[in-house]
Amino acid sequence: MFEEHAASYEAERRRLVPPFDEFYGTAVAALELAGRPLDRVIDLGAGTGLLARAVARAHPEAELVLFDGSPAMLEQARSALGEGASYLTGDLAEAPPPGPWDAVVSAMAIHHLEDAAKRELFTRVHDELSPGGVFVNAEHVGAPTPLFERAYTEWHERRARELGASEHEWAEAVARMSADRLATVEDQLAWLRSAGFPDADCLFKDHHLVVLVARRRIS
Repeated sequence: MFEEHAASYEAERRRLVPPFDEFYGTAVAALELAGRPLDRVIDLGAGTGLLARAVARAHPEAELVLFDGSPAMLEQARSALGEGASYLTGDLAEAPPPGPWDAVVSAMAIHHLEDAAKRELFTRVHDELSPGGVFVNAEHVGAPTPLFERAYTEWHERRARELGASEHEWAEAVARMSADRLATVEDQLAWLRSAGFPDADCLFKDHHLVVLVARRRIS
């Protein structure tokens, strides 16, 4: 599915992620919670490198690794970032590659995993972070009740169309989202804490678009 949309992915993001700038901006700003320069950062489900490029601009000295299951997506990322980053193809359910990492970031990717796989991933991320390292997950989440789920879905379609999404583009987005496995903010914060993160919070939320952040214990 994502191989087919690699070329148009980023233009669509602007229309399908209505709070685009604040969503991605909060994710990058959250890296400051590490409280130190970042030497090694990995982007899980990096896609075309949209988030990775923002991280590179904010932390130009960091070694940056992009990890994704779609070679076509990573080729798009390489065309923008060049050889200033490394590119690894692999299954998100088996990520991340061995650390230690000062930061693990992800955007709009982990919701493709079943809940049990999300929990396993959170534990592996924790274990591969260096002490005080941060995990930033800019994500599409489930609503806490059916009432809010309907409201979030209606808001999303309305805002996407206001931003220029066509009938065809929205229909394709709905088809892709049908494969999502959404979990609530509350559940995911609980899973992060169970994975060993003493500090975990939601720093941004606009309907079902959120930025979840957790930091590994310093010592």
